[in-house]
Amino acid sequence: MSAPTRSCSTGLPPGSWTWLHDLCRWLGTWIFVPFFRVRAHGREQMPRSGPVVLVANHSSFADGPVLFGLLGRRLVFLIKREMFTGLLGWTLLRIGQLSVRRGAPDRGPLMAAVAVLRDGGVVGVFPEGTRGSGDVEAAEHGAAWLARTTGAPVVPVVCRGTRRPADRRRRFRPRVDVLVGEPIAVGGAKGRAGLTAATETIRAAMAGLVRELDEVRSRS
Repeated sequence: MSAPTRSCSTGLPPGSWTWLHDLCRWLGTWIFVPFFRVRAHGREQMPRSGPVVLVANHSSFADGPVLFGLLGRRLVFLIKREMFTGLLGWTLLRIGQLSVRRGAPDRGPLMAAVAVLRDGGVVGVFPEGTRGSGDVEAAEHGAAWLARTTGAPVVPVVCRGTRRPADRRRRFRPRVDVLVGEPIAVGGAKGRAGLTAATETIRAAMAGLVRELDEVRSRS
C-alpha cells in the first residue's frame, strides 16, 4: 500500500498518513491512563490555528508521546534518527515525524519543518538536544532558527513526573504535570549573534516555566 500524498493544509510533511496521525493522537489522549496521572495546566495558551514552534523539556522517553495526544493539534516532532528503525520507525514516518541527526548539521529535516510551519502546522523541538534532568540548563539553536525563519511564535511546554529519580523505586501511576506557557515572539538582530540571543530567550523562558511548575507541584 502506498502512502497517500499530502492534501492542502494538513500541517504534516508529504507522505504522512493523516488518518493514522489523528488515530495516534486520539490514542494518546487515554493510553497513558494506566501508567500516569496526567494533569495539564495552561492548555488554553496553545494557539488553535496557525504555525507554532513548540519547545519542550526532555527528561524521559515518555515526554513526547504524552504531549502528542495532549495539546489538541497535529504535532510534528524532530526526533533523533536512531529511533527510526523497525516498526516504530515506519510508524513515526507515517504519522509525520521528522528524523534528525544529533550533533551534526541536518538541513533536510529543518527545511521539512519549515514547510510544515508555512503550511500552518506545529513543529515540536526538544532544545536540550537529549534527555537529561529537564531543567533546561542549555539549549541548541534549532527552535530559534525555525521561529526566526518562518515568523512562527514559540510556545514553551514543560513536563514533570515522567522521569523516575535514580534513588527511588518504580512508582505506581506517578503524577505527571504539563504546563503550557505563553507564546513568545522571537526576533532580534540578524546573524549568529541574534540566533544565540533568541535561543537564550527561549531557554530562559523554559527554565522559568520549569520553576513555576515545580512550585505548583510542591503545593499540591
